[in-house]
Amino acid sequence: MASSSLLAIALGQFRRSHIGLVGAGLVGAFLLLTVLAPLLAPYDPVATDFANVLAPPSWTHPFGTDDIGRDILSRVIHGSRISLQAGLFTVAVALTVGLPLGLAAGFLGGRVDDVIMRALEVILSFPTLVLALGITAILGPKLIHALFAIGIVFVPHFTRLLRAQVLAVKENDYVSAARALGASDARVMTLHVLPNCLAPLLVQSSFSISFAILTEAALSFLGLGTQPPTPSWGIMLSMGRGYLEQAPWLGAFPGLAIFLTVLGFNLLGDGIRDALDPRLQV
Repeated sequence: MASSSLLAIALGQFRRSHIGLVGAGLVGAFLLLTVLAPLLAPYDPVATDFANVLAPPSWTHPFGTDDIGRDILSRVIHGSRISLQAGLFTVAVALTVGLPLGLAAGFLGGRVDDVIMRALEVILSFPTLVLALGITAILGPKLIHALFAIGIVFVPHFTRLLRAQVLAVKENDYVSAARALGASDARVMTLHVLPNCLAPLLVQSSFSISFAILTEAALSFLGLGTQPPTPSWGIMLSMGRGYLEQAPWLGAFPGLAIFLTVLGFNLLGDGIRDALDPRLQV
């Protein structure tokens, strides 16, 4: 009952957040685009038409065509699937590695905490994009390698956030009571500590998805992510930079798609954060 009441309060607070609702709308449109991509795309995203090379936006091709006649609208729609993969896969990797590390560092403390945090500080000493570039270059220019690299880059952020939450939560009376009743450390961490640390992780996941989309686009732009002819917003931007004056729509529409998607996840994260902040709940 208490959890249902808290959820209802959080949902009510979220509905009062204008930026959160705008973000939810943008994210919902993005998810709908990825699910219905084969139905919404008017053309095959990799089909060429040399009779319509660099055609400007028109009723036939609302976003125009590229340098080999491919429909930009279809490629933007299908490119959303690559961005969704980037966001979900990288956050999944970061959570899979970061959750146990953060729990162990915060709950066990001592030497375990020191070893984990020093290792994470080594990763954090590298600029995020540079580290992702380095890992991708070592593994090879493939989408799965790029996504794995981005996920590894995110691990320290999730680990440090969870560690800070665990350090605060483990001092609560219900944790001491569980220990007094003979609960093992593993049981206390999974059933009593972790559930009370999920709210900040949810907010961090939303922000990380948006950053993952940007990072995947950057790696694809540099030729280390998605490989042609697979439609990707980063590849489309890379191709469009050579036609900024002749055919500006080549880069404008995928750039706009990245902007709106990242904006949506950031606004959604702000709305979730406000909804879960007890200081703002009335």
